[in-house]
Amino acid sequence: MPNLLEMDPVIGIAIPFFLLSIGIEYLLREKQHLPKWDGKDAWASIAMGLGSAIINIGTKLTAFMAYMFIYEHGFKWVGDAWWAWVILFFADDFSFYLHHRSCHEIRLFWAAHVNHHSSVNYNLAVALRQSWGELLHKYIWWAWLPLLGFHPLMIITMMTVSLIYQFFQHTETVKRLPKVLEFFFNTPSHHRVHHGSNVLYLDRNHAGMLIIWDRLFGTFQEELDEEKVVFGITSNIHTYNPFKIASHEYAAMFRDIRNAPTLAAKLGYVFMPPGWSHDGRTLTAKQMRAGMKV
Repeated sequence: MPNLLEMDPVIGIAIPFFLLSIGIEYLLREKQHLPKWDGKDAWASIAMGLGSAIINIGTKLTAFMAYMFIYEHGFKWVGDAWWAWVILFFADDFSFYLHHRSCHEIRLFWAAHVNHHSSVNYNLAVALRQSWGELLHKYIWWAWLPLLGFHPLMIITMMTVSLIYQFFQHTETVKRLPKVLEFFFNTPSHHRVHHGSNVLYLDRNHAGMLIIWDRLFGTFQEELDEEKVVFGITSNIHTYNPFKIASHEYAAMFRDIRNAPTLAAKLGYVFMPPGWSHDGRTLTAKQMRAGMKV
């Protein structure tokens, strides 16, 4: 069994670049006259990131052992040749899209993921506002890869590369990239949309590295000049306490379950999209968008 650095060597190299990039972005924001950093909010995001990293020690090791078991009993269709890495790049990114989309369309998963969207600011510190509860189910979405014969070390490495790429999408200092890049890749512009609380932008652009999945499956939305992104969630929580940030939606979900009149309604508050209600008092993103077209 490898130690953590052997299992995930890329992230250790990336951390100094994260810190350097945060410093550079801080200076660029001042030069571009963007809103100043909220220090308390930034520290809350960093605390969330530290908590996630600690929890991930256990969940990543558990996932690695599960992946090894699947790999050893799987089909061994692919090896470690260069072309296997190319296939893995697309397979990993598709897995991330499915996982990320599920976090926005299933309330139980949203309860874990929402903390990443809970800041009303948007900068590289917000990229560190990682989920704690999400780590309990995230790795399930990649379990089909060791079955095909991708070695678990390859899978974990590619997941880390994707995470590093996504870190750099959390900025307002980069406006638009050349059109060919905007068409194929997730970019800061696309990811700003994803963090928007505007009805038009809700549950859009779930991309990891490639935006092609959103274009293929109907979840793409371009950032519009006439629709400035409003960062945050539809009901902002106004707290810097990392424990409240991590748990507030779980608490809301359990209140809804407790007050639901039937078993079907209780299950709905767990497995239906965020905003679903048995009596229509709250609406899902899809329902809100439908109302805009009336």
